[in-house]
Amino acid sequence: MIIVNVKDNESVDKALKRFKKKFERTGVLKELRARTFFLKPSIRQRKQKERAIYKQQLFATDNY
Repeated sequence: MIIVNVKDNESVDKALKRFKKKFERTGVLKELRARTFFLKPSIRQRKQKERAIYKQQLFATDNY
């Protein structure tokens, strides 16, 4: 459960923004979307490898 304490003289918008950040960091939506359909383990591993290769390429080009 996510708890956001609203401070004195704090607007609801700021508290809501903090709640949204905390909620996003927990990864609940990401997990929910992943559970909406079934991926075979072999396909899941393939996608993870593709993401890792893509990230490596991004960081390799940033250093130069």
